[in-house]
Amino acid sequence: MYRMAILALCCEDKSLDVGKCVMLAVVHDLAEAQVGDIAPSEGFSKAEKNILEAEAIENFVQEMLHESEVGLRIQALWVEYEEGRTPEARFVKDLDRMEMALQATEYEGRYNRNLQEFIDSSVPKLQHPEVQKWGAALVEQRKSRESETSSGP
Repeated sequence: MYRMAILALCCEDKSLDVGKCVMLAVVHDLAEAQVGDIAPSEGFSKAEKNILEAEAIENFVQEMLHESEVGLRIQALWVEYEEGRTPEARFVKDLDRMEMALQATEYEGRYNRNLQEFIDSSVPKLQHPEVQKWGAALVEQRKSRESETSSGP
């Protein structure tokens, strides 16, 4: 979430409301605080996952924020992100994918594991031109690192 917000601040696309992108990045995974990060391997359908997360946001807004104006704004931002109905929401979805690729690349170096499946499931799906460039640069960086490792001393 934090890295996504920082990436949003790095955006040079003047057609996007960067402040809104930062807010979307901050709230996009809020439901996971209650339901956890549901992985595909856990056997939940997309519909079931969506229901659990929507209930978590509803609970957050009603129980913790007592349906305050702030709570309703957070809920509206979360719904906007989930529905991908604005350019900002779609951009932040790309940031989420990019962040996963960055994290996988860091883990590869830290734990000496190949996590190509995370790159393959995120970078090709990038839609925003600027984030696509970031993704391409990451792929090139990984290729350079692999060739350096395979050529050895």
